Amino acid sequence: MSRIIARKNPVVFKTQAIHVKATPEVLCYTPVGNPLSFSEMQALRQPIQIDDPDNFELTVANLGVSVDLTLHWQGRSFHVLVRQERPDHGDNVLKLISGYVPAHELRIPMLTVMTEIAEELLLETERGWLQGCYQGTWLPTPYAETLPLYEKLNFELTPHSGATRPVLCRELHLIERPRAYVHLPTNSLQLVYQMRIDLPDRCRKLTALHADEYLDNHGQLIASIDYRRPELFLVEIENGRPNGQLFSLEQGELVNRRPKHLWLSEALAPQRGWIIDQPRSPWPDGLERL
Repeated sequence: MSRIIARKNPVVFKTQAIHVKATPEVLCYTPVGNPLSFSEMQALRQPIQIDDPDNFELTVANLGVSVDLTLHWQGRSFHVLVRQERPDHGDNVLKLISGYVPAHELRIPMLTVMTEIAEELLLETERGWLQGCYQGTWLPTPYAETLPLYEKLNFELTPHSGATRPVLCRELHLIERPRAYVHLPTNSLQLVYQMRIDLPDRCRKLTALHADEYLDNHGQLIASIDYRRPELFLVEIENGRPNGQLFSLEQGELVNRRPKHLWLSEALAPQRGWIIDQPRSPWPDGLERL
């Protein structure tokens, strides 16, 4: 049975369209136009075509971020994926932790990454929930009222590696060097950050959960967790590559998971130049691109 951990009125989301100029060496983006509501943004997310994947200039509907998060636990390493049911696509995908970038963070999208990790990745110990810290900055604690923190311990979030081609917002290089691609089916610019999460050694009965959000019949935004369906999956890394084994982490034990009829999200589909033209990636082929 799921447990509600937050109930609130939806935050008024505003963003902007994104002008993108790409060359084989660099991609530069600039927020343009009037603020867009969530519904206005969605209306612009229609399929587009690009003739040259290395050289183009266009305006896309929005900026999104994802984080390829590597978790280390008891001497083993894992990629972190979450499950998303997509009724509009008729599928289930395992995806990277991700989110839309609001207008006030378009120039510093790393702030959105930190918020998404805090909202989607929940780590429970026998003495409370872990807060994260990124290079001396505490991550938000959106569920502190219902999920009390373990004040003496926290997890550390650090940059893992970066893309070779630079991405700029106007004239400023983005920190942590994310990978960038324009997703043609959704007319959006996407940034993928590679990060590492290190857990404290003293957490022996750790459980990793994913917070799911939905709108109820009264228009309130509900966040919930379900211990019977953690919906957060760990893909083990062996010899530097994912081996296809999926686990959940429950009470300090790695539990083998075998979800059915899975796909991977488009972030793990083949990329040509600066574009990805597929709506999703087959399982397990896309794991090769983690």
